[in-house]
Amino acid sequence: MPRPDPAAVATLLASVHEHASTYLDGLDARCVASTATADQLDAALGGPLPEEGADPRAVIDALAHDARRTMTATTSARFFGFVVGGVLPAAMAADMLTPVWDQNAGMQVVGPLAAAAEEAARTWLVDLLQLPSHASLGFVTGGQMANTTALAVARHDVLERAGRDVERDGLAGGPPVTVVTGAERHSTIDRAMRFVGLGGRPLLVDVDGNGAMRPDALGDVLDDVEGPVIVCAQAGNVNTGALDPVGAICEAAHRRNAWVHVDGAFGLWAACSPRLRARVDGLGRADSWAVDAHKWLNVPYDSGMVFTAHPASHLAATGTDPAQASYLAFADDARDPMQWTAEASRRARGFAVWAALRSLGRAGVVGLVDRCCAMASRFAEQLAAEPGIAIHNEVVLNQVLVGFDDVDAGAVAAAVQRDGTCWAGPTTWRGRSLLRISVSNWQTDVDDVDRSVEAIVACYRALR
Repeated sequence: MPRPDPAAVATLLASVHEHASTYLDGLDARCVASTATADQLDAALGGPLPEEGADPRAVIDALAHDARRTMTATTSARFFGFVVGGVLPAAMAADMLTPVWDQNAGMQVVGPLAAAAEEAARTWLVDLLQLPSHASLGFVTGGQMANTTALAVARHDVLERAGRDVERDGLAGGPPVTVVTGAERHSTIDRAMRFVGLGGRPLLVDVDGNGAMRPDALGDVLDDVEGPVIVCAQAGNVNTGALDPVGAICEAAHRRNAWVHVDGAFGLWAACSPRLRARVDGLGRADSWAVDAHKWLNVPYDSGMVFTAHPASHLAATGTDPAQASYLAFADDARDPMQWTAEASRRARGFAVWAALRSLGRAGVVGLVDRCCAMASRFAEQLAAEPGIAIHNEVVLNQVLVGFDDVDAGAVAAAVQRDGTCWAGPTTWRGRSLLRISVSNWQTDVDDVDRSVEAIVACYRALR
């Protein structure tokens, strides 16, 4: 394959810019849900692999053809499904540059700017999130791998204290490790346990009416446990947004010499807000934390982060011994990103995170979090004013659970998605079918909420 002509590459990138601008220009007015069927999508992109290659410009044009119709507009200000943020302009631009630079964010020597961006972001993040200044940080793919990495580090630490070198000797024949977590933990905790060999059956602790772990119930559970223990708390219940009382959990767990991990995929950002900070009092006393930056920081996907208060344990669990690969050139005085994750070669995720933080500043991060919470409260207040509609959670962050008299919430969700004004999905919480609204996009404003409420109410009335 011949080396590409720089002018041809520039023309190709200009076409990418044109497609991106066209997509974004129509975002506010378009149907939020995809209007293409699976068969239409298969016809557009599927079929046998052609024998001969195609011109890159034609390939990109085919991929981007009719994107407004074929894509769910997850970056829309009125997408309220799951906990999915939009993409900040600076983060989007940095992410577009990332493959152009093609830096391997594994070692400082091959990706010096990538390593520096990660270290700068680490310094800013531990300050924003009220974590220990010495906390280590690994950039992973998302919340699942952040929780998995944290449990691998916790497994190392609690077993080392029990006299077991798990990296050398494995789990077989060693003392069993018990994982304790709230009854409404996220499913990624159970998967993370399986991935690191701890089974998939944690001991469950009772929660309060909004889904937050009860510290008194935790104490009762810990009284009956012997051997190494990991306690997993939660900052941001995926249905209600509830925040576990981390300070009290740390006090009870550390009395038992347990490791405390906080799954804060989105709720960890509450720590940066003066208005919300008291709800996560004591957060910095935990031993590890997970967060997913594509949620409330509004950067592109593939951007989870795991922090630990014990860098030595973190490095022992995830690091590579230079003696095992003499060709690797680890830095003596700088960060080698691969040492803090389960990956070696990877894309430079830190650029988008650095750009998002630098473009927002402290005030911008706080404003983003507080505004989303305010918009969630506005949703709750306006929907509750409609006869037959009730809010089923205490709205403490950005999550709203909506119930409907005489109509299944799944039917309402389907009607809302067909309408296209906004997108929200169904959930089941404590045996009841509900509509779940997650406000996570930096663009969402009063007009977006009011238009969405009007659409949801209209769909409910039509079904009722």
